[in-house]
Amino acid sequence: MRAMQATTIQTEGMIHIFNGFHNPNGGSEQEALRLYELLHDKSDVRLWSTSSRTSTELSAAYPIRPLAPFKASMPRGGTYVFVGAHWRHRLWPYFAGRPERLVYVFNTFHPKLLALTSSPPALLRWPATEFVLISSFQAQLLGVKGEIQPSPIDVDRFAPRMREAHAQPVIGRLSRDTADKHHPDDIPVYKTLAARGCKLLLQGATTLAGALPQDDAIRLLPEGAMTAPDFLHELDIFYYRTGEHVETFGRVVLEAMACGLPVVCHRHGGYADVIRHGENGFLFDTSEEALAMLAQLIEQPALREKIGGAARKTVEQLYSPAALESRTAFYLRGPAG
Repeated sequence: MRAMQATTIQTEGMIHIFNGFHNPNGGSEQEALRLYELLHDKSDVRLWSTSSRTSTELSAAYPIRPLAPFKASMPRGGTYVFVGAHWRHRLWPYFAGRPERLVYVFNTFHPKLLALTSSPPALLRWPATEFVLISSFQAQLLGVKGEIQPSPIDVDRFAPRMREAHAQPVIGRLSRDTADKHHPDDIPVYKTLAARGCKLLLQGATTLAGALPQDDAIRLLPEGAMTAPDFLHELDIFYYRTGEHVETFGRVVLEAMACGLPVVCHRHGGYADVIRHGENGFLFDTSEEALAMLAQLIEQPALREKIGGAARKTVEQLYSPAALESRTAFYLRGPAG
């Protein structure tokens, strides 16, 4: 579907979703697009790019409109939903219509962004911000009140697949290819796993090339080298910990669980809200704990299958039709009062 020609949109009750749409593999981009997919059959929904660097790949696949006040390409009322984008210190909001509702999907942990999003400039006369938070972990971390909804995921896209078992267990992770997505303590973890005969498949990890030995057991892929479902289905175990970046949700962990993978994850993240330790996944605090949990899974294929099956059921319940219907209802309702 090609991007639609820019036009002025002036329909009350319409839902407008805003994002920068820079990175086809970015979490906020995927969250905005999945929200669009959930809502567009229920309401008149528009996608707006707040950036001049919109991905050509995403523009070719979705009807993303550029915000262009001098070309009459602006929303004119309805519900404004911002996902990983902001209206503060921008010119275009003064040319847009006043929204009936102002919703901000707060998918980060940065406290400074609260000041940008908690109240629009007085001259705009926009309504008060309604926050959508993506985990209880995030709400507690920031002390923010709002609607708590897990980041939407297309569970069917990550359905488990039949495949032959690997002779050597493959352990891996998936993320953006930035240093803050990787914890320095994971370098010795990877070295230990490789020495134990495991294979490591790490996508979005070329930043680690200088820190890891050149070993046939360790394969580093750039971000986006494989689609997320194809990559995850190459693994036997999913391992995850980040560095300076704090995962307020960690959708990739839920995607791995949807694939039926056992996950071993650092406890500090929004995904920990849905992981029941030892039942549908494992949570660790230290590298030593992580290696012990991984050793259990490496040595016991039946345990991998049991934990992975429970993980899939958890995600199916989290994104059941009834659960999705309840969450989309939040965006479809009219303004309060």
